[in-house]
Amino acid sequence: MNTTHPPALLTPNECTKTIFELSGVEVEPAVAADLWARISKHKWLLSEKLGRDVGLRTACIDFLENTEQAPEEYLSYQRKTILDAMGAQTIGRDMWDTIADSQPPKQLIQRRIILPLLEQNLATKHGVVPPKAIVFFGPPGTGKTHFAKAIAGVLSWRYIEIVPSMLMTDGVEKIGAKLRAVMEEARNLDEVVLFIDEFDEIAGSRDVADRIDKSITNEFLKQIPLFKSQPNKILLVCATNYIRDLDAAMLRPGRFDCIIPVGGLDREGRATILQHYLGKLNTGRIDLDLLVELTIGFTPADIQYLFQQVALAAFEQELADRNDYLVTAATFIDIEPKVLPSLSAEMILEFEKDSISFSRV
Repeated sequence: MNTTHPPALLTPNECTKTIFELSGVEVEPAVAADLWARISKHKWLLSEKLGRDVGLRTACIDFLENTEQAPEEYLSYQRKTILDAMGAQTIGRDMWDTIADSQPPKQLIQRRIILPLLEQNLATKHGVVPPKAIVFFGPPGTGKTHFAKAIAGVLSWRYIEIVPSMLMTDGVEKIGAKLRAVMEEARNLDEVVLFIDEFDEIAGSRDVADRIDKSITNEFLKQIPLFKSQPNKILLVCATNYIRDLDAAMLRPGRFDCIIPVGGLDREGRATILQHYLGKLNTGRIDLDLLVELTIGFTPADIQYLFQQVALAAFEQELADRNDYLVTAATFIDIEPKVLPSLSAEMILEFEKDSISFSRV
């Protein structure tokens, strides 16, 4: 079925004449061209919905009878198509609860990002501008992706993740064009958290970049203001392990609304995540304080991996002797030496320096 957009471009007078011939409605040439473009979209949408070519007369009459609803219906349909193509996910509200209240970024994110977005009328009343674009930075595995997903869950928005490899499908030379196309599509969406991981790979310093990398960074610098100018509800979240590698222009005020450090877990943070994962195991007596001590220097990703290893060990043990196996502190003591913490004292020190130099909230 050929339901692609109609007829060749018409002059304003031709649009007026065509609309009159199809519907009997007279329209001024000054508005006829725009109206004809909308009717063309409506014909495509009706044809898609009904599974047949509805014809221009039917589309024209139906559109004019539903002038207010039809454009929004088309936009909603278009958004659904884009969401599906970009792999949009629905995130549960409970993900936010797995982050300890004491973990420094959580309170900041709640106050600076989530509340202004949830209470936009109140924010507008007091001149608070909800953020449209933010950066998370910190060592690998510290939970930057987790925070982005959790924000989507709290807001009840869809979550879309873009990784640099997705932009390379048409070759290195066309990454900039692919980035532009992705951002243009995303700008049509509503109530979406768009997450770009490994941000330094597409926004690295132009001082040390080759021609292609410079063009990619330049393209992103153009896209951010366009993205922020949209009236719809959409939040761009970029994450990097290497904040120092970003181009200086990316970090200037006016590009990103917030630049937020996401570091290691404190005791309460580790306890919250440990309790979350313990609820998924077949456990016996567990000393939570002992596990908190065992996991010093562990990131959320490290803790997740530790529990995967413990779960596998418990499964294999019960499979071998066919007796109910209860995970205890002894299980963790046996497995923990095999899981090395990601954060060294040197990494933590460097992160603290970057937090002072680059944070902006």
